[in-house]
Amino acid sequence: MAEETRHDQVTRAARRAVLIDGIPVMTLGAVALALGSNPDQTAAQKAWWIAATAVFSLAVVWVLWRAFRRADEYLRRIQLESMAVAFAAVLVALQVATLLDAAGVIELRQLAQLILIGGVGLWLGLADLRTRLHR
Repeated sequence: MAEETRHDQVTRAARRAVLIDGIPVMTLGAVALALGSNPDQTAAQKAWWIAATAVFSLAVVWVLWRAFRRADEYLRRIQLESMAVAFAAVLVALQVATLLDAAGVIELRQLAQLILIGGVGLWLGLADLRTRLHR
């Protein structure tokens, strides 16, 4: 019983750490989205947008690295499975967005950013829900 309680506390701490690391990354993604949403940008605005997007990408890698280093084997499996589902959802959504862009319904540039940010959110949400519901 004591071992199970300790294991639940470790799992809860790992989930909390991923959430604490993930919230600034999602905020940075929203900032990159806002910076890139203007189609008529100056060179300085484009530079800020590219810099924010690059920092966002590096922050995602940082969150992944920290999450995997902290996790035990079970949590690593849940993270990888959740990431695989989110990756598949992003691929399907990007394909649909490409078709809608080709049909002239929407602009791919703005929707692609939302799809990528949503993919990160989906990954974090799925990993959290699977961890909560399975144990």
